[in-house]
Amino acid sequence: MPHRPTVVLTGASRGIGHATVKRFSDEGWRVITCSREEVPEHCRRDPNWTHHIVADLGDPESRAAFIAAANRILENGPLHALVNNAGVSPKTPFKERLGCLNGDIAGWRTVYELNLFAPLVLARGFAAGLARAKGAIVNITSIAGHAVHPFAGSAYSTSKAALSGLTRELAVEFAQLGVRVNAVAPGEIETAMLSPETEVLIPRIPLNRLGSPEDVSAIVFRLCTPEMAYITGSEIFVTGGQHLL
Repeated sequence: MPHRPTVVLTGASRGIGHATVKRFSDEGWRVITCSREEVPEHCRRDPNWTHHIVADLGDPESRAAFIAAANRILENGPLHALVNNAGVSPKTPFKERLGCLNGDIAGWRTVYELNLFAPLVLARGFAAGLARAKGAIVNITSIAGHAVHPFAGSAYSTSKAALSGLTRELAVEFAQLGVRVNAVAPGEIETAMLSPETEVLIPRIPLNRLGSPEDVSAIVFRLCTPEMAYITGSEIFVTGGQHLL
Protein backbone atom coordinates (compact mmCIF):
# COMPACT_ATOMS: atom_id res chain seq x y z
CA MET A 1 0.00 0.00 0.00
CA PRO A 2 1.59 3.36 -0.99
CA HIS A 3 2.42 5.83 1.77
CA ARG A 4 0.30 8.94 2.09
CA PRO A 5 2.09 12.11 1.03
CA THR A 6 3.35 14.24 3.92
CA VAL A 7 3.38 18.03 4.35
CA VAL A 8 5.23 20.10 6.94
CA LEU A 9 3.42 23.40 7.53
CA THR A 10 4.38 26.29 9.79
CA GLY A 11 2.11 28.80 11.52
CA ALA A 12 -0.72 26.30 11.70
CA SER A 13 -2.82 27.51 14.61
CA ARG A 14 -5.03 30.04 12.82
CA GLY A 15 -5.93 31.83 9.61
CA ILE A 16 -4.31 30.77 6.34
CA GLY A 17 -2.21 28.11 8.10
CA HIS A 18 -5.21 26.45 9.71
CA ALA A 19 -7.21 26.49 6.46
CA THR A 20 -4.26 25.00 4.62
CA VAL A 21 -3.92 22.18 7.15
CA LYS A 22 -7.58 21.37 6.61
CA ARG A 23 -7.18 21.35 2.82
CA PHE A 24 -4.22 18.96 2.88
CA SER A 25 -5.96 16.75 5.44
CA ASP A 26 -9.17 16.66 3.41
CA GLU A 27 -7.06 15.47 0.47
CA GLY A 28 -5.66 12.60 2.57
CA TRP A 29 -2.19 13.96 3.30
CA ARG A 30 -0.35 13.32 6.56
CA VAL A 31 0.18 16.70 8.24
CA ILE A 32 3.06 17.77 10.51
CA THR A 33 2.76 21.30 11.86
CA CYS A 34 4.26 23.83 14.19
CA SER A 35 3.25 27.11 15.76
CA ARG A 36 4.11 29.07 18.89
CA GLU A 37 1.04 27.71 20.65
CA GLU A 38 -0.96 24.53 20.91
CA VAL A 39 -3.73 24.07 18.36
CA PRO A 40 -7.37 23.73 19.45
CA GLU A 41 -8.40 20.26 20.59
CA HIS A 42 -11.04 19.87 17.86
CA CYS A 43 -8.26 20.31 15.28
CA ARG A 44 -5.99 17.77 16.92
CA ARG A 45 -8.70 15.15 16.58
CA ASP A 46 -8.11 15.23 12.82
CA PRO A 47 -6.64 11.75 12.11
CA ASN A 48 -4.41 13.08 9.33
CA TRP A 49 -2.94 15.83 11.53
CA THR A 50 -0.45 13.42 13.05
CA HIS A 51 2.03 15.71 14.80
CA HIS A 52 2.04 19.28 16.10
CA ILE A 53 5.26 20.69 17.53
CA VAL A 54 5.25 23.86 19.60
CA ALA A 55 8.14 26.01 18.40
CA ASP A 56 9.11 29.64 17.95
CA LEU A 57 10.60 29.71 14.46
CA GLY A 58 11.92 33.22 15.06
CA ASP A 59 14.33 31.77 17.62
CA PRO A 60 17.29 29.90 16.06
CA GLU A 61 17.49 27.27 18.81
CA SER A 62 13.76 26.56 18.77
CA ARG A 63 13.86 26.46 14.97
CA ALA A 64 16.69 23.90 14.97
CA ALA A 65 14.83 21.80 17.54
CA PHE A 66 11.70 21.81 15.35
CA ILE A 67 13.63 20.66 12.27
CA ALA A 68 15.26 17.86 14.26
CA ALA A 69 11.94 16.73 15.74
CA ALA A 70 10.14 16.76 12.39
CA ASN A 71 12.97 14.85 10.71
CA ARG A 72 12.75 12.21 13.44
CA ILE A 73 9.04 11.86 12.63
CA LEU A 74 9.88 11.49 8.93
CA GLU A 75 12.40 8.72 9.78
CA ASN A 76 14.51 9.47 6.69
CA GLY A 77 11.43 9.08 4.54
CA PRO A 78 10.13 11.40 1.84
CA LEU A 79 8.65 14.83 2.49
CA HIS A 80 6.29 15.83 -0.29
CA ALA A 81 5.70 19.46 0.66
CA LEU A 82 6.98 22.24 2.91
CA VAL A 83 4.69 25.24 3.38
CA ASN A 84 6.43 28.23 4.97
CA ASN A 85 3.41 30.12 6.28
CA ALA A 86 4.54 31.43 9.69
CA GLY A 87 5.02 35.19 9.70
CA VAL A 88 4.74 38.29 11.84
CA SER A 89 3.47 41.80 11.04
CA PRO A 90 4.06 44.13 14.02
CA LYS A 91 1.59 46.90 14.74
CA THR A 92 1.75 49.89 17.06
CA PRO A 93 -0.86 50.15 19.84
CA PHE A 94 -1.98 53.53 18.49
CA LYS A 95 -2.56 52.56 14.81
CA GLU A 96 0.53 54.31 13.47
CA ARG A 97 2.14 52.54 10.53
CA LEU A 98 5.59 51.18 11.39
CA GLY A 99 7.77 52.69 8.69
CA CYS A 100 11.49 53.17 8.24
CA LEU A 101 11.86 56.17 10.55
CA ASN A 102 9.91 54.92 13.56
CA GLY A 103 10.12 51.74 15.60
CA ASP A 104 13.04 49.81 17.03
CA ILE A 105 15.62 48.37 14.61
CA ALA A 106 15.66 45.28 16.83
CA GLY A 107 12.05 44.79 15.75
CA TRP A 108 13.21 44.56 12.13
CA ARG A 109 15.60 41.76 13.08
CA THR A 110 12.76 39.92 14.81
CA VAL A 111 10.58 40.20 11.69
CA TYR A 112 13.35 39.02 9.38
CA GLU A 113 14.22 36.05 11.59
CA LEU A 114 10.71 34.66 11.19
CA ASN A 115 9.66 35.95 7.77
CA LEU A 116 12.91 35.35 5.86
CA PHE A 117 15.49 33.31 7.74
CA ALA A 118 13.04 30.67 8.97
CA PRO A 119 11.93 29.72 5.42
CA LEU A 120 15.59 29.55 4.33
CA VAL A 121 16.69 27.43 7.29
CA LEU A 122 13.68 25.10 6.98
CA ALA A 123 14.26 24.62 3.26
CA ARG A 124 17.82 23.58 4.02
CA GLY A 125 16.80 21.46 6.99
CA PHE A 126 14.21 19.47 5.01
CA ALA A 127 16.10 19.38 1.69
CA ALA A 128 16.94 15.67 1.97
CA GLY A 129 13.35 14.59 2.58
CA LEU A 130 12.05 16.88 -0.15
CA ALA A 131 14.60 15.46 -2.58
CA ARG A 132 13.50 11.91 -1.78
CA ALA A 133 9.92 12.82 -2.68
CA LYS A 134 10.75 15.17 -5.57
CA GLY A 135 8.48 17.44 -3.56
CA ALA A 136 7.57 21.12 -3.42
CA ILE A 137 8.10 24.19 -1.26
CA VAL A 138 5.53 26.97 -1.08
CA ASN A 139 6.47 30.27 0.60
CA ILE A 140 3.68 32.59 1.71
CA THR A 141 4.69 36.09 0.64
CA SER A 142 2.37 39.11 0.42
CA ILE A 143 0.98 41.79 -1.84
CA ALA A 144 2.81 44.16 0.54
CA GLY A 145 6.11 42.85 -0.77
CA HIS A 146 5.43 44.42 -4.16
CA ALA A 147 4.15 47.91 -3.37
CA VAL A 148 3.98 50.26 -0.38
CA HIS A 149 0.98 49.18 1.67
CA PRO A 150 -1.08 51.64 3.76
CA PHE A 151 -1.18 49.38 6.84
CA ALA A 152 1.58 46.77 6.60
CA GLY A 153 4.81 48.10 8.09
CA SER A 154 8.10 48.52 6.28
CA ALA A 155 9.86 45.65 8.06
CA TYR A 156 7.07 43.25 7.12
CA SER A 157 6.84 44.50 3.53
CA THR A 158 10.57 44.35 2.85
CA SER A 159 10.89 40.93 4.49
CA LYS A 160 8.18 39.60 2.17
CA ALA A 161 9.91 41.20 -0.82
CA ALA A 162 13.08 39.41 0.26
CA LEU A 163 11.12 36.15 0.55
CA SER A 164 9.97 36.59 -3.05
CA GLY A 165 13.62 36.90 -4.06
CA LEU A 166 14.57 33.90 -1.93
CA THR A 167 11.87 31.87 -3.67
CA ARG A 168 13.56 32.47 -7.02
CA GLU A 169 16.99 31.59 -5.65
CA LEU A 170 15.72 28.40 -4.01
CA ALA A 171 13.84 27.42 -7.17
CA VAL A 172 17.03 27.34 -9.21
CA GLU A 173 19.11 25.51 -6.60
CA PHE A 174 16.45 23.02 -5.53
CA ALA A 175 15.67 22.17 -9.16
CA GLN A 176 18.91 20.17 -9.05
CA LEU A 177 17.23 18.04 -6.36
CA GLY A 178 14.02 17.68 -8.35
CA VAL A 179 12.21 19.98 -5.89
CA ARG A 180 9.96 22.84 -7.03
CA VAL A 181 9.78 26.14 -5.12
CA ASN A 182 6.98 28.66 -5.58
CA ALA A 183 5.32 31.47 -3.65
CA VAL A 184 1.76 32.57 -2.99
CA ALA A 185 1.17 36.28 -2.35
CA PRO A 186 -2.12 36.91 -0.53
CA GLY A 187 -3.83 40.29 -0.58
CA GLU A 188 -6.44 41.36 1.97
CA ILE A 189 -7.44 38.05 3.56
CA GLU A 190 -9.88 37.84 6.47
CA THR A 191 -7.56 36.64 9.25
CA ALA A 192 -6.49 37.84 12.70
CA MET A 193 -3.50 39.61 11.10
CA LEU A 194 -5.81 41.89 9.12
CA SER A 195 -6.13 45.48 10.33
CA PRO A 196 -9.72 46.53 11.19
CA GLU A 197 -9.26 49.48 8.83
CA THR A 198 -8.67 47.17 5.86
CA GLU A 199 -12.29 47.37 4.72
CA VAL A 200 -11.53 50.81 3.28
CA LEU A 201 -9.38 49.02 0.70
CA ILE A 202 -12.26 46.98 -0.74
CA PRO A 203 -13.06 49.59 -3.44
CA ARG A 204 -9.47 49.11 -4.66
CA ILE A 205 -9.99 45.35 -5.12
CA PRO A 206 -11.44 44.54 -8.56
CA LEU A 207 -13.38 41.53 -7.21
CA ASN A 208 -14.82 43.90 -4.57
CA ARG A 209 -14.40 41.66 -1.54
CA LEU A 210 -11.86 40.47 0.98
CA GLY A 211 -10.34 37.07 0.38
CA SER A 212 -10.83 34.01 2.58
CA PRO A 213 -8.13 31.72 3.98
CA GLU A 214 -9.61 28.99 1.76
CA ASP A 215 -8.91 31.12 -1.32
CA VAL A 216 -5.24 30.93 -0.41
CA SER A 217 -5.12 27.32 0.78
CA ALA A 218 -6.57 26.08 -2.52
CA ILE A 219 -3.64 27.55 -4.47
CA VAL A 220 -1.06 26.38 -1.93
CA PHE A 221 -2.35 22.82 -2.19
CA ARG A 222 -2.42 22.79 -5.98
CA LEU A 223 1.18 23.98 -6.17
CA CYS A 224 2.20 20.88 -4.20
CA THR A 225 0.52 18.40 -6.55
CA PRO A 226 1.96 16.59 -9.59
CA GLU A 227 -0.33 18.51 -11.96
CA MET A 228 1.89 21.55 -11.26
CA ALA A 229 5.06 19.58 -12.02
CA TYR A 230 6.48 22.12 -14.50
CA ILE A 231 5.92 25.23 -12.37
CA THR A 232 8.79 26.50 -10.27
CA GLY A 233 10.09 29.94 -9.33
CA SER A 234 6.63 31.47 -9.74
CA GLU A 235 4.65 33.74 -7.41
CA ILE A 236 0.87 33.57 -7.63
CA PHE A 237 -1.13 36.60 -6.46
CA VAL A 238 -4.29 35.76 -4.51
CA THR A 239 -5.48 39.34 -4.26
CA GLY A 240 -8.79 39.62 -6.14
CA GLY A 241 -6.86 41.69 -8.68
CA GLN A 242 -5.68 44.30 -6.15
CA HIS A 243 -2.03 43.95 -7.25
CA LEU A 244 -3.01 45.20 -10.73
CA LEU A 245 -4.03 48.67 -9.58
